[in-house]
Amino acid sequence: MIWVQRDIRLEARPRGFHLVTREVERELPELDRIGVGLAHVFIRHTSASLTLNENASADVRRDFESWANEAVPEDASYWTHTVEGPDDMPAHVKASLMGPSLTLPVRDGSFALGTWQGIYLCEHRDSGGSRTLTVTAFGEDRSG
Repeated sequence: MIWVQRDIRLEARPRGFHLVTREVERELPELDRIGVGLAHVFIRHTSASLTLNENASADVRRDFESWANEAVPEDASYWTHTVEGPDDMPAHVKASLMGPSLTLPVRDGSFALGTWQGIYLCEHRDSGGSRTLTVTAFGEDRSG
């Protein structure tokens, strides 16, 4: 049985939905040793989130951002937590709606995702800065 836990620092990205699957896999070389297992990916922030969706068309990521901005507007009169800027409270709500984590199957050394699936970093702040993921992966050793 293999257990690994690693913090992965993602570079700062602009507000929006960003495909980070390959970056996460690259920063977790021990994944290659797991034949069958699971990986839990957790974002350690309250104004960004993770989700799993379309990995081919950038239009999908843009449409997610458009929907999120329409569903959770910055200029809502009912926001009271505004000291950190107009994008802060909406970012917290969006992060809760999308969620802080994913649990992914691991097979033969990589995430066992569907053909068109990828991990999104959902950056909900205009200038959120770098983000940290804690990835915990475990499973049976591929070597036997």
